[in-house]
Amino acid sequence: MSEQTASAKEVFVNPVIEQRADPWVYKHTDGYYYFTASVPEYDRIEVRRARSISELAQAEPVVAWRKYDTGPMSANIWAPEIHYIQGKWYIYFAAARTTETNNGLFDHRMFVLENEAANPLEGNWVEKGQLKTNWESFSLDATTFEHQGVRYLVWAQKDPEIHGNSNLYIAPMDTPWSIEGKQVMIAKPEYDWEIIGFHVNEGAAVIKKNGRIFISYSASATDYNYCMGLLSASVDSNLMDPSSWSKSPAPVFTTNEASGQYGPGHNSFTVSADGTEDILIYHARNYKDIEGDPLYDPNRHMRAQRLTWNSDGTPNFGVPVPDGEEV
Repeated sequence: MSEQTASAKEVFVNPVIEQRADPWVYKHTDGYYYFTASVPEYDRIEVRRARSISELAQAEPVVAWRKYDTGPMSANIWAPEIHYIQGKWYIYFAAARTTETNNGLFDHRMFVLENEAANPLEGNWVEKGQLKTNWESFSLDATTFEHQGVRYLVWAQKDPEIHGNSNLYIAPMDTPWSIEGKQVMIAKPEYDWEIIGFHVNEGAAVIKKNGRIFISYSASATDYNYCMGLLSASVDSNLMDPSSWSKSPAPVFTTNEASGQYGPGHNSFTVSADGTEDILIYHARNYKDIEGDPLYDPNRHMRAQRLTWNSDGTPNFGVPVPDGEEV
């Protein structure tokens, strides 16, 4: 192994960044890793960058946007993602309206910010408005990917006609802040491990490899029952046909008491510095028992570990690794 190759192999020690839930890491063509996540106060969106994943912990966060005092973007700013599309930066996030009765909890809609600067830590973030779907209801966790010349949006939303909290939907996009046509449901909570506490499919992340498109997602309540499932479709299939998508009957990433990791989920995918390995980014706690509502427990920490692949071409998530151990 050459010195150059060896130096590109990064060592992780988890947690990488404390108190950052729903972590999103994107490696850009400029060689930087860009990071955003939910902050414990749920009141702002931060972006930071570094030359390596480990160095993100020391990188100075820049506030891209803050919530309003009133109105539809005034509470519970959740799960931002940063994407680079057609020469501009976009942040997708969920925000709720403050009310006297529930402080906006589970009243979220999806919104989009745009930045034309080459470096998204600079320039101005412009609000592009609500990312509207085919109907108005609780919606969040927008992610986007391109395939065969078409850009798609995948997100979680409540269907008033379906029991549960959120299902996963897909639709083509005509702009980075709008969908076109009819949205299609590709997954809903159905297995026992998806309906503990809440009936939830959310937090989708996309990775393409071995002739397939894989969508990981998270399920159940945000305590130690939180876990990850997996959808897959052939790259040659009609992604707008629900029958193209198959769901793993068992979770692919779960609490591991032996390693002291609880409720792993809401992941993203990135690559190693040399581009040869896939990296799994996720959050988890290092304790099981939580006082009060898990949503307001701040200790979901950002973590990273290598994602390997099985002989049949499917991703092998393994188990969440222990704190303090070199990976």
